[in-house]
Amino acid sequence: MTNPANITLALTALALAGGWALHASRLHRHLDRSRHDPLTGLWTRDGWTRRAERIIARRPRAAVLLADLDGFKPVNDVHGHAAGDTVLAAAGQRLTAWCGAHGVAGRLGGDEFVAVVDDDARLDDRLADLAELLRQPVEHQGVTLTVGASIGAARLATLPESTLSAALTAADQAMYRVKGRTRRGRRLLLAPAFAALRSLPQRMRLVA
Repeated sequence: MTNPANITLALTALALAGGWALHASRLHRHLDRSRHDPLTGLWTRDGWTRRAERIIARRPRAAVLLADLDGFKPVNDVHGHAAGDTVLAAAGQRLTAWCGAHGVAGRLGGDEFVAVVDDDARLDDRLADLAELLRQPVEHQGVTLTVGASIGAARLATLPESTLSAALTAADQAMYRVKGRTRRGRRLLLAPAFAALRSLPQRMRLVA
């Protein structure tokens, strides 16, 4: 005959195991949410960094970019934070669509975005498209909002150190050179391995 005490112990163990599994599942979902920016849906700095490191480990010929929205502060000052949030959300959607299935986008904070993508022969044209895409108008409560975009990018294969940190530093330097030389992000400066400043084609329009 089965010992009732053993049955009780077994049921208690199962209950505890189930409780811990449920707790672990909830904790995992909480951590996953904490690594996503609630406004744009993009990865936060920590979540993006983890995924970018994995991509770089698998694909050393990757490129890292930083994008900053020029003229974003006046949108907040004139039209309010809700309008600014609309612009940020639209930028996040556009960057996600631009990255596609093989890239990862993130929001570092404020109006600064980051991404890691495959490096290919069309990358410089794709980056130009992204700059144009981020400048397209956004509608908010009957008001048309427009910001610029400064983008700096770096190919890992051309850097002395093929690390995420080195790529971010190079991309950051390139981005701030753009800000110093252009207005409203009308030109795109790439890291030394890319072409020099060039005019951007008007190809895409996305309205949030």
